[in-house]
This record gives sequence, structure tokens and C-alpha cells, in this order.
Amino acid sequence: MVLVFCALLILGVASSQTFDFSGIREALALITSLCLAYIMIEVGLEFSVDKRKIKSYGWDSVVAVIAAALPALLWFGYFVIFIHSPWKPALLSGLSSAPTSAGVFFSMMMAAGLSATWVFKKARVLAVLDNLATILLLTPLQILINGFEWGSIAVLILISLFLFASFRWQNTIPWPVGENWLLLYAAVLTGIVFLVKHTTHIHLEVLIPAFMWGCLVHMPQHHQKPVPRTMVGLDTIVKGLFMFLVGLSFPKVAIGSISLGETIGHVAALTILSNIGKSFPVLCYRKEASWKERVALSVAMFPRGEVGAAVLLIGLGYGLGGYENTLAVLSLAFNLILTGTFIGIVMRLLGGKDIST
Repeated sequence: MVLVFCALLILGVASSQTFDFSGIREALALITSLCLAYIMIEVGLEFSVDKRKIKSYGWDSVVAVIAAALPALLWFGYFVIFIHSPWKPALLSGLSSAPTSAGVFFSMMMAAGLSATWVFKKARVLAVLDNLATILLLTPLQILINGFEWGSIAVLILISLFLFASFRWQNTIPWPVGENWLLLYAAVLTGIVFLVKHTTHIHLEVLIPAFMWGCLVHMPQHHQKPVPRTMVGLDTIVKGLFMFLVGLSFPKVAIGSISLGETIGHVAALTILSNIGKSFPVLCYRKEASWKERVALSVAMFPRGEVGAAVLLIGLGYGLGGYENTLAVLSLAFNLILTGTFIGIVMRLLGGKDIST
């Protein structure tokens, strides 16, 4: 399924370079926001905080923020030094390397029988936290790009209220959490955000409101997302459509005199740099886990996916779709291809069997 997501992303990029979708661009953006809202509601559902043990999340939050910031800073430096990129697209393209995939990789780990391990439980917490850290970093970056105006102040106030509500009233709304219901919630939230944008001109993205709603809806502790044998269902369809639409949103790319070989070299270097940044957990949790478990935890943080693609999409919305974004989306696709390899490494480090056998 990871290869399918990767193929859809690349197919979307290829289609954007071949055909003209300018006439339906707004409709495509609305459908993309719908898919993104669905994904972020799921992230919110996974963000379960035990308020009685709030102090225990302090160190996890620090590790997650650093593990998100290091790849972003490494990419930013690479874009500025080697690509000679302007700082605005370098910042947003760099930030796309920060979030860990909270979807496909963990479903595959569950299917491989790793859900009871320390690595799985810790990686799940860190993945949600670094997704949240990435979303929070988007707001100051948007202010840097657009300037500090009344709309920016309104967005900051709204985001503060959303995050307060996410923590204060977590798991208090006893509504269904099935895939069909999540899609319905996503549709309603997307419509509300769309109306806010077009009536008040406040540039509010759907990420935080959708995350808040996922936090507010009560998910029973016995509820566990099923992993079908084919891994094809509404959830997979929505995420696959999102990856295709992200690729479809890319403007025409002109690499000029840059060769294919040079582009491949940049993509490989960026992928290595992002995974080096994600390896920060190796230096942490020495009292909790062995070095093999810490390495496995770091490898579990390597995969990138939906939220990283969303950051690239936001950059495109600001007209920052240059060569940096092209390299970022190719690195994202390459990283997706390597997900099976990452799973195999984690299993070998934990002494398990390869899932392909």
C-alpha cells in the first residue's frame, strides 16, 4: 500500500506537468482540504493525554520537537547553501521534513505484531507530538511570509482557543468514530473553514480545527482501528486521493540546466539528512530502553507522509512552488518507497521476523 501511495503522489505530479487544471483548481483545493481534515481528525483521535500523568509527557514533547526541528533546519540549510534558495520557500519546504507519518507505518507495525512493544507505543506518542509541533510552527512561518496583520492576530487567537479546547475537553463528545463518520466530520469542518476564508479573509487552514475535533470526540479505549488483509478501505482511499491531489497541485516545474543526475543526488542527500535529524531519539531514553530499541525507535520515526505533504501544499498556496518543493516531494516519495525497509530494520532490531515472510 505504501508503494501505491508513492505511485499516486508521483502520478499526481506527472499529471500536473502534463495537463492544465487551472479551471478546476478551487474545486481540487476543496477536495484536498476535505481529505486533509479527515487525516488530521485521525491524528487528534490518537492524541490521548492522561492528565493525571501530564508531567510524563514533558520529556516526550522535548524529544518530539527536537526530532521535528532538526530535519527542518538541515533541509533549510541545504536549500540555502546548495540550491541557493530564497529563505521563504526554503523554510516551508524544510518544514515538510519535520512530521512523522502517523498513518500507514503504524498500521503496518500493528499488522506485524509490534503493537505491544515499547518502540511502537513510544513512536506513536512522538509521532503525534511532532505532527502537532509542525502544525504549530506553521503559524509563525505564515506570519513571516505574509507579515503581521489583523488576520494573523485572529489566526493566532483562534489556534490558541482550539488547542485549549483540545486539552481541556479531550474525549468529552460521545459521537461515533467510524470511517464514514470521520469523513462526514471532515466535510463539515472543511465547509466551515472555506466559508471563514471567503467571508472574513482570515487565512485559517483546516489542520488545527480538524485536530481539535479529533481530540474532542470520545474514542472508547477498546476501539482499535482494524487492519484489513488488503488494507484497502475508505481510510486508504481518502489518504491515497490526498497524495494524488497533493501531486496534482504542483505548478509546472522548470529545472532549467539542472541535470537528472544532480536532482537525484539532491533527493538522496535530503532523504539522508531528514533521517539523520529523526535519529535524535537514539540519544534519549537510556534508562527506559536498550540501544537497539532506541535505534528502532529512531527508524520508526523516519517515514514521512500526510502532514509533510500538507505543508508542501500550503507552500504552493503561497506561490512558493519552486525547485525546492520539487525536491521535497521527490524525497517524500522516495521515503515512502523505503517504508518497507524501515519496517524490516525495526523488526530485526527487535528480534522479530520480516513481515514479508
